Amino acid sequence: MTKIAFRLSPRTVLILLGVVIAAVAAAWYWHESGTRQETDNAYVNARIVQVSSLVMGQVVAVPVRENQYVHKGDVLFEIDRRPFEAALAEAEGKLRQAEQGTRQDESDVLAAKADAARQAADLVNAESNLRRTSELVRQNFMSRQTEDDAQARVNASRAGLAAAQAHVEKARAALTTSEGTTPAVRIAQAEVAKARLDLEHAVMRAPEEGWITRFDLTPGTVVTPGNPLFAIVVGHSFWVDANFKETELAGVVPGRPATVVVDMYPKHAFHGTVQSLAGGTGAAFSLLPAQNANGNWVKIAQRIPVKISIDDPDPGYPLRVGATATVAVSIVH
Repeated sequence: MTKIAFRLSPRTVLILLGVVIAAVAAAWYWHESGTRQETDNAYVNARIVQVSSLVMGQVVAVPVRENQYVHKGDVLFEIDRRPFEAALAEAEGKLRQAEQGTRQDESDVLAAKADAARQAADLVNAESNLRRTSELVRQNFMSRQTEDDAQARVNASRAGLAAAQAHVEKARAALTTSEGTTPAVRIAQAEVAKARLDLEHAVMRAPEEGWITRFDLTPGTVVTPGNPLFAIVVGHSFWVDANFKETELAGVVPGRPATVVVDMYPKHAFHGTVQSLAGGTGAAFSLLPAQNANGNWVKIAQRIPVKISIDDPDPGYPLRVGATATVAVSIVH
């Protein structure tokens, strides 16, 4: 029996090998595409803290620089302390005056009580004298005019006692305390506390740790409260905003694992988790949203922002806000 041998040329072998590789790659891609959703329309983001002064004044020291990494509590800049020290001294002086005024008010209360006691004693004496005079008038030993004079003294003593008692109440009202202090003292204490707080705010410290950016502050600059001076990109607060097409969101739900490859580090993969999906498309929240109710409307698949956390940040691969990335979300359990 004659054996027939088939010999393939090298070119044919390469072609067949290419077909096999393409088939395997197609099968792998088909399998993988059914287990994940992927997009390269993704950007790194992070919390950004705007730094501004809490008091008005002239900057005298700036110990930090652009792009420096600072820790929470580090001094960012200092404002001239002298006006705030003077304000604190003035507030403390007013507090001492208020406390002295309180002691004076206490003395006024004691004096008013003493005057009321004297007026009460005078009234008792006048009433006693009126009774004796009335008895003598009844026995015709004294004239009716004498009795009228005694009655007038009683009336005057009663009016004096009423005035003295009113003075006591007025003095007590001025001394009315709240938590052991008078209103004047409490106001002065609040002014002292505010002056101390302003003095503390003359030294601005980092509210968060991170990288300083958009920094151009120099000594001599006069700063005002609430005016943004620069920003801090908070370290360890990075996430990725992945913009998936609305047709690619099947299975993309909070809690699903994701793989993030930042274009800065193409050979390093970060692992993350889907945190949330936006409540609308990016176009819906733009400054000039699309007007689809017109005759030139063309249906285009919109993109929905998906927030993905970075679960394993690596100091060896520091992230930067705005860097582009590729995100793949696993959609199978």
